[in-house]
This record gives sequence, C-alpha cells and structure tokens, in this order.
Amino acid sequence: MAFETIRFEKRNGVAWVTLNRPEQLNAITDKMLQELNAALDTVDTDAEIRCLVLTGEGRGFCPGQDLNDRAVSPGGGRTDLGETVGKGYNPLMKRIYNLAVPTIAAVNGVAAGAGANIALSCDLVLAAENAKFVQVYSNIGLIPDAGGTYILPRLVGLAKAKELTFTARPVLAEEAVSIGMIYKSVPLEMLIEEVTALAEGLAQKPTMGLEYTKKAFHASLSNTLDEQLEVERDYMQRCGFSDDYAEGVAAFLGKRKPVFKGR
Repeated sequence: MAFETIRFEKRNGVAWVTLNRPEQLNAITDKMLQELNAALDTVDTDAEIRCLVLTGEGRGFCPGQDLNDRAVSPGGGRTDLGETVGKGYNPLMKRIYNLAVPTIAAVNGVAAGAGANIALSCDLVLAAENAKFVQVYSNIGLIPDAGGTYILPRLVGLAKAKELTFTARPVLAEEAVSIGMIYKSVPLEMLIEEVTALAEGLAQKPTMGLEYTKKAFHASLSNTLDEQLEVERDYMQRCGFSDDYAEGVAAFLGKRKPVFKGR
C-alpha cells in the first residue's frame, strides 16, 4: 500500500519504519496505526527482513496520540478512549513486542505518551543525547497506555515507574540509560550510523535463535523456575533442529565465518 504517515524501506536485511508527520512531531493518528500494522504485515511475511528499526522524521520521535483526533469540546459528548486503545494501540503493541525479528527503536527526539511506550516495547532502544522520554498521561487525567503499565515497571522498577508517571517528569537519554530504561545514548549526528551497524549486524545473526531467546525472556516474566526450565528445554530442542545451528557448528569446526539464514 502507499503510505501517507510513515515511510517503509528495506535494505541489507533491515526494515526501516519512519514515522512521517514531522510538522506534528509524528503524533499518532488512526491512519498511522493502520499503516504501522500494514508495515508489520510485510515484516511478518518477507523472509529477507531479519531486523526492524523504528524511528521518526524530523526533530521528534513521537509525542503520542494526536489529540486533535480525540478532542473533547465543552459540553460535547465524551470520546471512548477504551475503544481507541482496544482497537488501535493494543493489537499494534502486541505485534511489536512479540515480533519474531529483533526490533530497535532509534529515538531521535521527544518520545512522549504512547510514543515513549512504543519505543520502549522494542528489544533495544538507542536515543540521541537530546532525546527525552515523558509519561505525560497525568497531565491530562489519563493512565499510561500502549503497554506502558506493563513495560515501564519491568524496565525501571515499580517505584521509579510510579514517580515518572505521577509527575510526568521528562527523562533525558543519559538518565534513561542509567536507570535501565534504554540501551544506549549517542550524539544525534551518530544515531543512524550506530543503529544501522547494530541492525545490519543482528540481521546477519541466527535470527531464529534470537526469536526464541526473546520468547523465553518474555515467558520468564510470569513463569515459575520449573515452568521456565521447561520452556528452555522446548526452545533449545527447536533451535537444535535448525539450519542455523548446523551452520554455526560447521563454521566453528571449520574455522570460518558462519552464514546464517534465520531458519
């Protein structure tokens, strides 16, 4: 499909999805949610895509929902935000969080509200030094959505998650690294170069193994030790039957660089 609110590019095994409403700092609309899902359809079905990068055009990553789409006029009817979340954000967040290939957020500027939580749902988050993460919901009487109440406390702990959401205090990239919210902070001019090297490197790795590693980590958040050991057994069995495992062992024994296919 022809995209209006995002850009989709594929190069060297990496899908680049760029939120593309720079005049609005890439605020999210219903149209953008639809287009993001369409982009993920391609990522899911194109065997050549073995890593996903999500970033923003212009000076911002994403400030969250475009409130012009959800404005409430004085004396007017109320907007059903539950429907917005249930039909719009929830399906998208599940797809991003559970995507088979590694996901990287390249946060080039402000990431607020749902924009912050979409970024944090990626496997690895790299941010420009000037970027900031803001849980803005308390400023307008709402709760974190887009997985925020699930992801944030698991990254930074419950006490810090409450502080950041209750106060809506901006967190600059350097602090975000120090509290475990994101992976790395780099100068803005180096962001795309760093992300490209990381993404293309991951795309050359045995991505089936990375997929099951992600699944195992996610399962561990609710499993007992006994349950998790069973998960490890089952996933190790599946990976052991993979072409990538056979290639990895052959390359190790042959003292050569492996060529993984992600299967």
